[in-house]
Amino acid sequence: MPQHPEVLALLALELFQHSRAATRLDAAGDLVLLEDQDRSRWNAAAIAEGCRMLADAEHTLHILGASPGPYLLQAQIAAEHATAPTAAATNFARIATLYAHLSQVAPSPIVDLNRAIAVAFSEGPDAGLALLDTLNLDAQLGEYHLLHATRADLLRRSGRPQDALPHYRRALSSPPPTQCAASSSAASTKPMSTGDELGSRLQTL
Repeated sequence: MPQHPEVLALLALELFQHSRAATRLDAAGDLVLLEDQDRSRWNAAAIAEGCRMLADAEHTLHILGASPGPYLLQAQIAAEHATAPTAAATNFARIATLYAHLSQVAPSPIVDLNRAIAVAFSEGPDAGLALLDTLNLDAQLGEYHLLHATRADLLRRSGRPQDALPHYRRALSSPPPTQCAASSSAASTKPMSTGDELGSRLQTL
């Protein structure tokens, strides 16, 4: 009797998350953004086992003729990050599609925020900003620091650094590791700045 696909998917998700444990913080204890993590230090065995369990979950789901549940969708998203050879090679278009499915299965403004970030990486910062506005996430998330870090970095990437500054300041009320990442991005916000990192990528940590 095969295990339930959601059980297998949850195990896969945990393995993918665990695989990056050694690279999440630097020597000073500050958060390291996903694209800045040393992928050579990721646990390849954990990633391989996660991929195997995810494949088993997808196979079992097919046998049962069922629809993907939230853990399977999250594991598929984590697998895209874990198996990409570089941050630039990550398939953000697929990740955005998976988040769109996840928002139907397990609606959440945090899921929608992550979807907007993925859209920004696959289609550009203006597309991400437009989705943030369409989803009305400011009304749902209020002062949530990653919302403001996301909006700030998308504004900066779209060539509007001065518009980004107030959102960086609001993000700086967050706990120390996130605050440090937001502060580094805010420090580089000046006219004609076109930095390409998103402090809000912390959602993938």
